[in-house]
Amino acid sequence: MTEKVDEQEQTKDEYVDLKMGKHDVFFKKSYEILYTLNDFLLGLWFLVGSVFFYFESTKMWGVTLFVLGSIQMLIRPTIRLVHRFHLRKIYSQEYENKL
Repeated sequence: MTEKVDEQEQTKDEYVDLKMGKHDVFFKKSYEILYTLNDFLLGLWFLVGSVFFYFESTKMWGVTLFVLGSIQMLIRPTIRLVHRFHLRKIYSQEYENKL
């Protein structure tokens, strides 16, 4: 009963932060697949790029894969940000519907 009273007195930000903390693991599962796929491809680009550096004829492809891998390093924090914004949007809408 006190939990209901506390939820009603919460600000929108407090409500969203509380809900995000409780359900972060559930929603994170789908995004974890993206993290893992990104990390796997990142490792693959750098590994293949490193091997390509052993041969003069494939050095340019090695550089290309390193650049691709470097760009892909920016993808993981982007996925994390999208995940956070998505959760915040869901719980903000839930809070609004509660009122």
